[in-house]
Amino acid sequence: MENTDVNRSLKTRHLSMIALGGSIGTGLFVASGSSISTAGPGGALIAYVAIGIMVYFLMTSLGEMATYMPVSGSFATYSTKFIDPALGFALGWNYWFNWAITLAVDLSTISIVIKYWFPSWDSWKISLTFLVVLFVINIVSVGSFGETEYWLSSIKVTAVIVFLIVGVMSILGVLGNQHFVGLTNFTYKKAPFVGGVPAVLSVFVVAGFSFQGTELIGITAGESATPEKSIPKAIKQVFWRILLFYILSIAVIGALIPYTSPNLLGSGATDIAISPFTIVFNKVGIPLAAGIMNAVILTSVISAANSGLYAASRMLWSMSKQGMAPTAFQRTNNRGVPLFSLILTAVVGAIALFTSLYGNQFYQLLVAASGLTGFIAWLGIAFSHYRFRKAYLFHGYKLDDLKYKAKWFPFGPILAIVLGIIIIIGQDVRSLVDFNVVKLLVSYSGLILLFLCWIYYKVRHKTKFIKLEDIDIEAAKKHKY
Repeated sequence: MENTDVNRSLKTRHLSMIALGGSIGTGLFVASGSSISTAGPGGALIAYVAIGIMVYFLMTSLGEMATYMPVSGSFATYSTKFIDPALGFALGWNYWFNWAITLAVDLSTISIVIKYWFPSWDSWKISLTFLVVLFVINIVSVGSFGETEYWLSSIKVTAVIVFLIVGVMSILGVLGNQHFVGLTNFTYKKAPFVGGVPAVLSVFVVAGFSFQGTELIGITAGESATPEKSIPKAIKQVFWRILLFYILSIAVIGALIPYTSPNLLGSGATDIAISPFTIVFNKVGIPLAAGIMNAVILTSVISAANSGLYAASRMLWSMSKQGMAPTAFQRTNNRGVPLFSLILTAVVGAIALFTSLYGNQFYQLLVAASGLTGFIAWLGIAFSHYRFRKAYLFHGYKLDDLKYKAKWFPFGPILAIVLGIIIIIGQDVRSLVDFNVVKLLVSYSGLILLFLCWIYYKVRHKTKFIKLEDIDIEAAKKHKY
């Protein structure tokens, strides 16, 4: 008999560090500078605080469902159980597609970052080498994935902590220019706000992308050794990591670097030399600051690619277990790794990677189509939790029996839904105002893909929106994938 089960071998320290470092990436290390340049330090802080609050509530929503029903399919499975199977199908396939394409983006970025040191090396060889390495890490065991993420995340977390210490000491005049900086850059020229409400809204989108990946904790729930203990612990750290890593980092950057600095304009993942972290380290006089940050950013991109390969393979495996993908993808090796799901994800990522090298326009369309998927997944989490809690109470269950209970219900999921819709609409406001049909189709192609998947499944299987009285809470708890 073929094996179709995964192994619950991720330890609490794995999940805690994945939760801690999951959202730390180029969005913080590089794009944060662009946010300050666009909306000023005050505008950037408002945007990141608002999105941080939204993400906190999203994670508490996900935590409540994941401790009650720890499955690898996570929010796609929750949408299937608590809203409509057609929505679960659409969310699952969109999420898999997103990570398969993002894997190619990360592999391409890895090659560019490494060429900072070795400019003569071939990009495609670097990317392909790292794809093979990540594939081997993931196919060995889920423990191998967890251990890799643990150490990569540790490097990122350490870099941010060092940055905050150095930054605060620079603000106080202990390091660098040896004079008290204070909040002078927060009142410089048009600061703290630049560009008004439109600029702040545009930074909402950037901040949202920066926090992408936090939902990975829900995917790992299905392979956690003790989900009832490790998931609540990891979720409780979300608030502090948002406050410490994002809000304080933005405040330090805004205090030390004027929003008019041309160095902050770089927002691409490869602008290593003008990362605000690099600028601050250079000001203090840390030798080889650009090289150090280049190494840190490299670990971030490798971590993102590793997480993407893992998340996509588990989502495809879970979809197969639910009959929403071919049965071959539910097969696992003797170490509980979904073999064919991992292979397909790696192959699609490789194809997308080579498409980026030889057919850039089509590749850009693929990236655009996957761009909104993370935000759509967030909406699925928030709506699923709202329905789960309503059904839980409707059927007479007591909140005190939940191993982890999300706070401030229903404010949390409703806020996440409202802000999620604002972010999605704000993806390309200019094209909406000008009604540029071609650009709108590209920018919002992710929504079109979601809608097509939803219609296909609904028409084929004639699914309906599940009423509260028809949601089987007890059966959901016994769900194993």
